[in-house]
Amino acid sequence: MNMSFVLREENRALLERVRDMIRNEIMPLEEEYQAEINKGDRWQYTERQAEILEGLKAKAKAAGLWNFWLTDSEKGFGLTTVEYAYFAEEMGKTPLGAEVFNCSAPDTGNMEVFERYGTEKMKEQWLRPLLEGEIRSAYLMTEPDVASSDATNISMSCVRDGDDYVLNGEKWWSSGAGDPRCKVYIVMVKTGGDDLPKHKRQSMIVVPADTPGIEVLRPMEVYGHDDAPHGHMHIRFTDVRVPAENILLGEGRGFEIAQGRLGPGRIHHCMRAIGQAEMALEQMCKRALQREAFGKKLAQLGANFDIIAECRMEIEMARLLCLKAAWYMDQGDARAAAPWISQIKVVAPRVALKVIDEAVQMFGGQGVSQDTPLATAWTHVRTLRLADGPDAVHRRQVARAELKKHTQEKI
Repeated sequence: MNMSFVLREENRALLERVRDMIRNEIMPLEEEYQAEINKGDRWQYTERQAEILEGLKAKAKAAGLWNFWLTDSEKGFGLTTVEYAYFAEEMGKTPLGAEVFNCSAPDTGNMEVFERYGTEKMKEQWLRPLLEGEIRSAYLMTEPDVASSDATNISMSCVRDGDDYVLNGEKWWSSGAGDPRCKVYIVMVKTGGDDLPKHKRQSMIVVPADTPGIEVLRPMEVYGHDDAPHGHMHIRFTDVRVPAENILLGEGRGFEIAQGRLGPGRIHHCMRAIGQAEMALEQMCKRALQREAFGKKLAQLGANFDIIAECRMEIEMARLLCLKAAWYMDQGDARAAAPWISQIKVVAPRVALKVIDEAVQMFGGQGVSQDTPLATAWTHVRTLRLADGPDAVHRRQVARAELKKHTQEKI
């Protein structure tokens, strides 16, 4: 079986256009955009913030640089997962990158759900404005009272009552739910009793964000940062009534939908982490060549040569592993791709964290301050070791796949 990580010629040119826009138009506005967050209400976009973001999105859309994530779809560019991985890496190099090109999580995964499993009404009401970048969305799965890394524990009550379902319970780490443009949630709920097989008890349902009975309790902080105006919210549902037609595919299909949604999303996350590692290494190298101590450039002090070399080698290894997982996804067998996706979900954030941390060390006190993007990058990548499944869960999957090669017993 021939394995190729090559971009087609036309897509190499497309990637170069994305790279150019990121370097020359998006990155120069990063600092000003971030400074606006602390002006006024952190959960509303300032006039200048909206001007920057919407202006960049309009430029990208006008240039046809939009919705790259639509792999293997006539609505997009027809990129393979391998090809899109290169785009995700570039977009990961700036906090604004993914949204400018309408490739942000959790919207991409939610749009895939609407496209694959949604009714025509859902596609018109939610998918169309999401594809246009007019609204944002959130995916609500994790719950505060159960170990949600085992999704069979998901317990938010969803009970049929006539033509509606009634939802009660709490969700947290609902990424993007703090954004004032967030208009719709896709929610993992429990619809089946314990008499059903454990993977048939959960369902997914579409809930408009302004439905009565929804209460945003607080933003969750990551090492003291609330990630405004995006936010990871803690939300309570009290007798929230949703039309029965809003359930996706029917009761008990939640796991089936989740696997279709999470596989590609994990690859996207990991490649964006590679992009963050690349930017950290670039900043580390520039710092090492510009700063002097004890009469020498930092690059010539201590083990900095070795540190820079190790970072480069580990980034390259992590990227190749990500591309291999993407290649397996492109073969159309999600089950065969799963162990590879679990591997990158452990490796990519771990490598990115190491590189960012080494860059912080090179910058000294400035590295942990607001004067560089490194501290924020570190918190985001550290969170990624928990998002879409913690390391331990993915290592378990990798080990099970390895052990199955050598035994007929259930592992």
